[in-house]
Amino acid sequence: MTEETGGANPHGAPPSFIPSAGRRKSTSPSRKASAQSADQQIPSFSPTAKPAHSGTNASEAPRSFQPAATRSSDAPRRTAPSTRSAQAHDDRAYANQAPASFAPSNARASQPRGTTRLSGSSSVSSLRGPSANRPSAATKTMPRRRHHPGRIILTVLLVLIMALGLSVFSAWNWVDGQLNKKSWLTSKADTAGESWLILGSDERDGTTGDTGEVTGFRTDTILVLTKPASGSSSLISIPRDSLVEIDQQYMKINAVAQLYSGKQLVNEVEDITGQKINHVALIQFGGLVKVVDALGGVELCYDQDVDDPYSSLNWTAGCHTADGNTALAFSRMRYADAQGDFGRAARQRQVINAIVKKASSRQTLMNFSKAKTVAQAALNSVTVDEKASTASLLRMALAFKSASGDKGISGSVYWTDPDYYVDGVGSSVLLDEQKNLDLFSQLATGKHASGTVGTLAEQN
Repeated sequence: MTEETGGANPHGAPPSFIPSAGRRKSTSPSRKASAQSADQQIPSFSPTAKPAHSGTNASEAPRSFQPAATRSSDAPRRTAPSTRSAQAHDDRAYANQAPASFAPSNARASQPRGTTRLSGSSSVSSLRGPSANRPSAATKTMPRRRHHPGRIILTVLLVLIMALGLSVFSAWNWVDGQLNKKSWLTSKADTAGESWLILGSDERDGTTGDTGEVTGFRTDTILVLTKPASGSSSLISIPRDSLVEIDQQYMKINAVAQLYSGKQLVNEVEDITGQKINHVALIQFGGLVKVVDALGGVELCYDQDVDDPYSSLNWTAGCHTADGNTALAFSRMRYADAQGDFGRAARQRQVINAIVKKASSRQTLMNFSKAKTVAQAALNSVTVDEKASTASLLRMALAFKSASGDKGISGSVYWTDPDYYVDGVGSSVLLDEQKNLDLFSQLATGKHASGTVGTLAEQN
């Protein structure tokens, strides 16, 4: 911007105010001439003209005048009244309409780049480019992310639970796929509680030992496991020689499945107990040899010394860890037992309980490889009913463990004659029908006290 025209703005805009500290003093004649004629000429400007740049608020724009440094000290300061009125009117119009004046670039050379001078002598940073809206590191810092140990632990636990759930789900489906099912169940109406019929068969099928021939007698085990809605679970044995009648023909109960069918055997047990049999599990005792060995042996107790050539059991009185073959002989032996078949039934319950207890122990369940080996051996030794599932087997195992515990109920059924002779049948066990119906009714409803029940228990 030049002032050679006597102070008039060549662009029609009001003269810019330039502080004396930011300008060089000019000694050119043209500037002096302009100063001397200041009292004769009103500064001219176009209120509607818009400067190229504005650095101040228009409402606070100062009156346009010549800086003192450019005026001659000898020039008279006279202003006609009309001139002063016109100038005041123009100044008000300028303040209300004209944008703020700005200092030319040569007058702003000493200001730091990126700052804008505001009214009141305040300056702020003027950011340029894409980072204009980005907060300054000196004025604003991002808050540090807080770590919550509780949330971390909860997350880890959830991941572990999900992994465990997937493992359990896979194992669950695997067991369902391995079940060997057979049609056993009858159409009898449901009764209180839930009942399982557990059958033990000692068939010579080549799975009873290393040689496939173990000296002993074929034994059948008949156990009724009952779990009431509330109360103690029970495990009651029915003697294999119990006398039953089918189609007006007498026979021992252990021959029913062989001569008729498994469903007929279930029907006979329901007649004895008066309760619906919900599930059936047939266990091959010969196959339990592999189960016991997979578990690393089970602890069994017997208070007499035994040397039985029929079952091949050699036993020293007390408790011992038995391997598969020893556990099998232990469950077979009856001739060396003063209680005969009743004593054998009690030892068979002990063997099954020892297997269930160790198989469900933490040491076994936490060892996935061992647990799978045990499960595979057990599933190969068991045949179940057509409605059985992994869930029903799990409930059966838990009920069996509960019935064998301190608060459980165990024993045998009631009988009137343990040596009842029938032509064509031989020595049989004559059962007490009414006492057994009352017994199982109390067991199914959870009304019976814990302990040992049956005729054998009363005699002892």
